[in-house]
Amino acid sequence: MNEKRSEQSGAARTGVRARGGSLAPGSVVGDGRYRLLAQFGIDERAGAHLWRARDGQLRRDVALTLLVGDPADAESARMARRTLERAAHAAKFSHDGVARVLDVLSLGSGITSSEGLLGVVVTEWTKGTDLIDLVAEHPVAPLTAARMVQKLAEAVEQAHHSGLVLGLDHPQRLRMTSDGALRLAFPGPLPDATLRDDVKAIGAVLYLLLTGRWALPGGPAAIPAAPHAPNGRLVPPRTLVPSVPQELSSLAVRTIEDGGHGGIRTSAAILQALGQAAAVEERTQLMKAQAAAGVKAEEDDGTVWTTKKPIKDKARRRKLALGVTVLVVAAVGILAWLGMLAISFFQNDPTSGGPPINVAQPTTSAQAPPPSTQAAPPPSTQTGQAQIGAAVAPSSASVYNPDGDGDNTSRAKNTVDGDPGTTWRTDQYNQQFPTIKQGVGIVASFDNPINLAKVTIAANSPGTVVELRAADSKNPNLSSTRVLGTATLNGQSTDITLPQPTQGQYFIIWITQLSKTGGKYQSQIGELTFLPAQ
Repeated sequence: MNEKRSEQSGAARTGVRARGGSLAPGSVVGDGRYRLLAQFGIDERAGAHLWRARDGQLRRDVALTLLVGDPADAESARMARRTLERAAHAAKFSHDGVARVLDVLSLGSGITSSEGLLGVVVTEWTKGTDLIDLVAEHPVAPLTAARMVQKLAEAVEQAHHSGLVLGLDHPQRLRMTSDGALRLAFPGPLPDATLRDDVKAIGAVLYLLLTGRWALPGGPAAIPAAPHAPNGRLVPPRTLVPSVPQELSSLAVRTIEDGGHGGIRTSAAILQALGQAAAVEERTQLMKAQAAAGVKAEEDDGTVWTTKKPIKDKARRRKLALGVTVLVVAAVGILAWLGMLAISFFQNDPTSGGPPINVAQPTTSAQAPPPSTQAAPPPSTQTGQAQIGAAVAPSSASVYNPDGDGDNTSRAKNTVDGDPGTTWRTDQYNQQFPTIKQGVGIVASFDNPINLAKVTIAANSPGTVVELRAADSKNPNLSSTRVLGTATLNGQSTDITLPQPTQGQYFIIWITQLSKTGGKYQSQIGELTFLPAQ
């Protein structure tokens, strides 16, 4: 997946250079105001390059839709002007499902022809995860997908009532926010986009969440295209993923395909159909949960049921009779022995009662042993070296990035979920730290302070250099944190053992150097294990 994204980004940058531009992390656009940080995709249909950037004047992250082209090409310039006009109109639109347009730059008004750009749409940055990462491991659960798309459809319905086309028919223009909602993060509709295109895009997004495939033309190379039957019809999601409910599968196809009976052509119609399909799926899940709970209750009521008849086996019956006889004889012998002990206990013979005991004087057996015979303390106590205790799980983990909004913030929890197979990874960079920023990391928070002695990092990112830092809060200034140890990741697991245990409630795994693969820089962490001193 990362290789495909790298190839795509490389192709995008090559296209920019061919037109005279030079877009790469660290370069600036818009009269030097916006410094490019990381590219998040490219919509080839419009030459729109999607970037996260840093606003040098307001010191905040923003999203840039860069329209790349040759100013001498009259048709390209006309199309870019149309896109910028539509984006400017969208600046008046306000909805949680659409990033707010902050500025629109055009030739002679914020950008120059030497930049190789025809225009720039500046919007607020949307924290979260892009759709490629969201479906990279597995499709989204049907009910969750329906709810996510329902929120996006509400934004489309409100925009269409205002006469606006949003232009969300490309998956890399969308991001999932930290609260699980879909949002148009890179507005800038194509010059000829229509209201119908927005509706079809909603169906395509639903199809993508359910199957991991994109059903409209012009999608990114990182996402497989949806298959079609020999008759040219779109293969329903349920055919690819049998767990998809029939209602949602049919809804996705009816929304995307043109013509035929039962097609969905308006945002209001798809919003109503989504609500009904989500309600049906929710009831289905509820009934399954209740049925599972009933089966569980029956299994746990203590009743033993059997439909087998007793086996008539003479040999087994003889063995059973012999075993019972042995048990009876053993029981009689034990009872006889206990009776003899009782008789002996109540005899008056003084010799049978043991030696006389003077209750006024303690026996020597009760006296404390001399110092020389006392047990020696454990070796760790004698040497002063702390022993490692059992691992303590943090209450939460989040991305720590004092230079911006963080990388893949929604996946930070994967580093402390107990499963090394689920990972968090940084953004992909074209230059090594600290060219773009000082670094990035994960801050682990504990409900109560622990006496940390060792951290184990499960990661497959050789060459990554990390620092273990202690902090006094969840979002501290980097200068206020303390370095406890450093390590270079190598192999599947790397340990950072502290010379002396450190008491603290917040610890940061701070990446100062990224792993390099194929000319790109990116690191990932599978699991963080925190081991306190005993």
